[in-house]
Amino acid sequence: MAGKLPESGTGEGFIGLMKTLKRDEVFEVLSHGFCQHCETLLRERIHDILNKRGSETSLSYDSNQDSISGLDQSENSSESITRTPNSVSSKQPDRVLANSDICLNDGLSGTSSVIDNGLSEEQKEQIRFSHVGRKKDFVHVEKIDGKSTNVLKGLELYTKVFNAEEQKKIVECVYNLQRMGQKGQLRERTYSEPKKWMRGKGRVTIQFGCCYNYAVDKNGNPPGIIRDEEVDPLPPLLKQMIKRMVRWHILPPTCVPNSCIVNIYDEGDCIPPHIDHHDFVRPFCTVSFLTECNILFGSSLKILSPGEFSGPASIPLPVGSVLILNGNGADIAKHCVPAVPGKRISITFRRMDDSKLPYNFSPDPELLGPKPLIVSPSTTKSAPQGHYQRPVLHSSFLKSLVQQNHHRNGQLVKDKPDQETDKTTKNDSYLDDFPPLGRVNKAGSRQ
Repeated sequence: MAGKLPESGTGEGFIGLMKTLKRDEVFEVLSHGFCQHCETLLRERIHDILNKRGSETSLSYDSNQDSISGLDQSENSSESITRTPNSVSSKQPDRVLANSDICLNDGLSGTSSVIDNGLSEEQKEQIRFSHVGRKKDFVHVEKIDGKSTNVLKGLELYTKVFNAEEQKKIVECVYNLQRMGQKGQLRERTYSEPKKWMRGKGRVTIQFGCCYNYAVDKNGNPPGIIRDEEVDPLPPLLKQMIKRMVRWHILPPTCVPNSCIVNIYDEGDCIPPHIDHHDFVRPFCTVSFLTECNILFGSSLKILSPGEFSGPASIPLPVGSVLILNGNGADIAKHCVPAVPGKRISITFRRMDDSKLPYNFSPDPELLGPKPLIVSPSTTKSAPQGHYQRPVLHSSFLKSLVQQNHHRNGQLVKDKPDQETDKTTKNDSYLDDFPPLGRVNKAGSRQ
């Protein structure tokens, strides 16, 4: 009967209903978009199929090689930090390509040692972006001026922004910059390597974009940006990091960093309690490499002994994570890093206040207009309980599969505007652009 919905088999539900559709009708259903939970699950399944189609064998990885070692060796020596992939052998177990292994052609990855199965750059970026983790529900309440205040408000922690391949390239770049500094190939105020005269003292710093004074120097300059001093400009790789963080909605396009400080820690090095100088606007961020450590926050932090501090709130900084500091977390709470348990690198990116720019400063054309990845606007339509609806990318991922299918059938399809069924959830714990970290379902998707 015309207009009557086909009945599905008993117990088959949605799958039974899908079986009543023709192949092209199934692709039409897929082309309209889903909630983030379902889109991630479908993307995973499609990616698995592409992996099986792309190669009979895949690279085998030793999980122990995910840790980075020997990073202080020369780039040209036989002990270079660049790790060569394991040999491909039919005897090795197959391994499905993980989303975090996907390398993008944006200057942050070295020579890719993974199979991308012909995915376009847009498709690869969408997969990587959809798996970025975000946590911003940090809470520690203190009495500030007689009022109960969450001093951690404004902190955000992002994970899976830089994968293992990209981390290796960034770490290699930092150690190469250190070697240049030791050889006098950087400007005098760019590179600083004080003698380690006591525990917690002596971390190496490399600053780009501006000369920042931590304390009153020998010339009487107060803490802050020294406007008549020059340092080296931001290296290309660090600029690529900035552009990715803006593109992936980690940093706002209204506050693109134009300076940074690289900290190189040996075991036992630390950063004492402080609030970042207001010569730098908010937000700013720090990216962590090599060794996970804790960062302490609180309106009052205690010095227990050299390199050892105590505070009311402690946040672990995973390797490759990005911590955003803004609001109370940047301006009311002090922060510090106690003595680290092993070699560590952190890169803090900040934007200078326009009134504090060095006199000879020239804006970098590469950083004048980075654009965030375009997402579809949300509507007020409700998603099923537990299904988080993040703004959906203007994705050609599923659309391209639809078009490829039509071409295979010899059909011409007229492009139609994307019709996203945008949804939001009533569950307050899922109202962020990215859901809080640590919520993983059985399908491996991030919730």
